[in-house]
Amino acid sequence: MAVTDEAIARIRDLIRSGGLRPGDRLPPEKELSESLGLSRNSLREAVKALEMINVLDVRRGDGTYVTNLRPSSAMDAMAFVLELQQDDTILDLLEVRRLLEAAAGAKAAARITAEELAELRASLDDVGRDSGVEELVTHDLAFHRRIARIAGNEFLGDLLDVVAGRTGRVRVWRGITQQGAIERTLGEHAQIVTALELRDPALVAAHLTAHVSGVEDWVRRALREEPATPPPA
Repeated sequence: MAVTDEAIARIRDLIRSGGLRPGDRLPPEKELSESLGLSRNSLREAVKALEMINVLDVRRGDGTYVTNLRPSSAMDAMAFVLELQQDDTILDLLEVRRLLEAAAGAKAAARITAEELAELRASLDDVGRDSGVEELVTHDLAFHRRIARIAGNEFLGDLLDVVAGRTGRVRVWRGITQQGAIERTLGEHAQIVTALELRDPALVAAHLTAHVSGVEDWVRRALREEPATPPPA
């Protein structure tokens, strides 16, 4: 094991054991390196690495703290990696989104309240069929994010946020180039809300699967027809 990897593992074990908790300030470098049996250089490298993935928060002139360790913090590194992917991975991302959306929708169907249903239904009225593409995409992202939050699984919601953010430009591209895309999206959202009102997990999952599959099919056709100019991811 590389020296830096060993240092990272020891800090991880310290957090896992409860020796350091979310929000705690790390002991001074000399004290921590001695207690963990590490050189100060390897400890510094480990701290830098853990800062990059939002496990540690280095505050200049104050100290180094353990972050809140919420799922959203862990997603930043994944979002960064996804931003580096090439456009030919968009279908893979849409497949992941389809699976996650269906899972989130099924969970939401079992948990949704009358108030949450009313909010979702009202969100449909906020976007008219004569709305612009950017307005529709904003609504679409918020609509799916709300369902994911209702599902009550923080990891699932944050993961969907990352994946959905990466596919946002495809939604814009589709809205601009495909006739009837706005009406189709709003109609499918209405079907999803109706299924949620019935509190039928299988039906909600089916509608969400079909909803995202429509985007997948459209991207697949677009890539086949215009291989030289693939859609922006």
